[in-house]
Formats: sequence, C-alpha cells, structure tokens
Amino acid sequence: MNSILRCALPLVLALFAACKSTPPPAPPQSVKPGINKDFLDPALDPQKFVERFETESREIFTERAAILAMVGLKSGQRVADIGAGTGLFTLPFAEAVGSQGHVFAVDIAPAFVERIETMASEKGLRNVEGVVCAEDNVRLPKASVDVAFVCDTYHHFEYPAQTLASLHSALRKGGELVVIEFHRIEGVSREWCMSHVRAGQEVFVAEIEAAGFERIPQEQVAGLKENYVVRFRRR
Repeated sequence: MNSILRCALPLVLALFAACKSTPPPAPPQSVKPGINKDFLDPALDPQKFVERFETESREIFTERAAILAMVGLKSGQRVADIGAGTGLFTLPFAEAVGSQGHVFAVDIAPAFVERIETMASEKGLRNVEGVVCAEDNVRLPKASVDVAFVCDTYHHFEYPAQTLASLHSALRKGGELVVIEFHRIEGVSREWCMSHVRAGQEVFVAEIEAAGFERIPQEQVAGLKENYVVRFRRR
C-alpha cells in the first residue's frame, strides 16, 4: 500500500501544481460597453422614456396590436417580457394570458419595473411580477417560462452569451423566444441604427442559435419596416 502511495504522490503533486498555476478564467467582456448607461442611472425618469418610446413615430408603438397578435399568446401561459421598459407590451400580455397565466416584467432599470408593477396594480392585474435583471442574467427561475419576448432589446445585451444562457434555462423545453430587432443594413438603415445597433440579423441569429435555440418559421409583421421578427424554440 505504501508503495502505491509513493508512486501516486508525484502525480498528485503535479496535478496540484498545475491547478495552482492555472489562472482563473477571464471575466466576460461587454460587446458594447456603455450601451445601458442611461438605464443604469439611479435618477432614471420613466416618463421621459414613455415620451420617447410610446409615440406614433415609433413603429413598434403603432404596430403594437399586430405584434401582440403575432406573438399569439394563449390563456394560462407564462411569459417573460425581457427589457420590458415602459410596459408597452407587459400589460397587454397579462390580459392575453388571463388570471391563470403569469407575466414577468424583466428590466435592468428598477424604476421601469416599479412603474409596471404600479400600473398592473391599478388595472387589477395580479399576474404581473416585476424582475430587476442583471447585465448578464435575466434572473428568472429555471423552466418557469413558456414564451420570452425581446423587443428592440437584444442589441442591449452587453453579455449576450451569458444572458442567453440564463434565458435558455428559464424557458421550458420547447418554449419559444420571439425577438424583434432593428435592421442594420449598410446603405439602407438610418445612421442611428448603424451606430447604435452593434450587428445585423445574421450575427444575432447565429448567437441565439449557438445558445441552444433553433429558428422556426415566422411571418413578418406587415407594418414593421425598420424592424424584423425572428422566432426560436428552445432545444
């Protein structure tokens, strides 16, 4: 027995030395540093964003009824509105899934989450739950969601691989992810999109597929010109 220990000791010591010399993994790097600066401001005023987001000049706002119909929620489903913002879709989602359903209003800005919870309470919607997420984690329970909705928010994922991993965990097997995002096409998209949105549709789709999702057929919303829709299923 002692001879076995003597033979094994050098290997154990070598493994220990290798572990000590191996540096810890580098922290994930932001793909767009500073893009969430405004939303991380403790003094954020939600009303200013209501005036910016909920206006007839924004096609997401004018086409909100068509978008709701496209998502196709059913009574009793559990939905995550990722980057819920001013709550433009959260409350209609809550009405669509009914009292037996549930909607997580997920946002990085506590002021947005608080506003949505207040609006839901005033409307008597008891199926809305606010969640203040992290920059790299949606902070939802495992297998808690049937549908995740990400509207004009994916380009704000500073750590897309980590955020998508947490979203994949939160979705039930076979659950769906609906993404609406700005086109970023050289010579076509306006300058704001080219400078603000870090990549085009092909890059974003590849990132999402690499995170364990498969793309499924999805018709476009006719009124959306500056935005596109892609739908995925959790593998």
